Amino acid sequence: MMRALSNLNPQTLRIIALLLVLALVILFFSTQISNYLNGRLFNRISSSVAIMALIATAQTLVILTRNIDLSVGSVVGFTAFATGSLIAAMPDLHPLLLVSFSMLFGACFGAFNGFFVAYARVPAIIVTLATMALFRSLLVEFADGKSITSSQLPQWLTSFPNTRLFELGQFQFRASFVIAVVIVIAVHIALQRLRVARKLYAIGSNPEAAEMAGINQKLTVFFAFVCAGALTGLAGFMFLARFGNITVVAGLGFELKSVAAAVVGGVNIFGGSGTVFGALIGAVLVDLIETSLVRWQLVSEFWREAVLGTLILTAVALDAVVMRRLVALRAAKHHEKREKEVTHG
Repeated sequence: MMRALSNLNPQTLRIIALLLVLALVILFFSTQISNYLNGRLFNRISSSVAIMALIATAQTLVILTRNIDLSVGSVVGFTAFATGSLIAAMPDLHPLLLVSFSMLFGACFGAFNGFFVAYARVPAIIVTLATMALFRSLLVEFADGKSITSSQLPQWLTSFPNTRLFELGQFQFRASFVIAVVIVIAVHIALQRLRVARKLYAIGSNPEAAEMAGINQKLTVFFAFVCAGALTGLAGFMFLARFGNITVVAGLGFELKSVAAAVVGGVNIFGGSGTVFGALIGAVLVDLIETSLVRWQLVSEFWREAVLGTLILTAVALDAVVMRRLVALRAAKHHEKREKEVTHG
């Protein structure tokens, strides 16, 4: 069994394992919560995961380069508030311009983080921990005690997330979820096909070898943070559209959830491996567990954060154990093949 698994691509193995865990979680909660398996569960999860899928994708781009972004929650909150303020002041603004503003606004925060990480060589965890507080403080100052309400927003914006594009039985595929999945697919294709995107893996896998190959590490890391900021800005737009009412605490706690989604989804916390598809499934798993725990009366809501922390720890530990085991199996298989060649030679 293990030898058969060793022939699989590690990323494929991670996806299969993640889908199996997802199925087991659904099966477990279906035995604990009455009327659990229905179309409403899918509709609820798909609506909420659309935002986290974008943030987890952004986090994946940064983690691939051996970095991390702890400011994503503050960027989502600030972008949502700034975008809401803009559309409230200019209600006739074209939707594409509003989305572009959100992504550009987020990209500016990403560029700020990227400059200090890539060019000033300050560790990402220090930079983004500082900017998490800095961006949130700037939001508080910018808001000046005010908040954005859904009554200030145009109808097209507030109705956009729940717009049904198509249905399959009880399962409703809404605009926000479909767009998030399309973006994840686009980023996945870019990471697989574009040379500039493949550099993220190269830097994360072996920075020294990447430098010897002529890859501009500083520019690539900076590029990763800017792209992550743009995706986080888009998530801020989605957050505004879904909730409508935005205060200075918007996006609080998204840091932990995005890291959990990426790491649980098989993205190596030490960089160099992982897929955005895995991050998407990780986001679904995290959101599913959180939503299910709310409905499961045996567990207090205060344990939800503990569960996320446990998920991260378990995912990292299992990833390390499984990968070491696969490497050992492949080494043994290669050694056995060499012995056969020597014997027959």
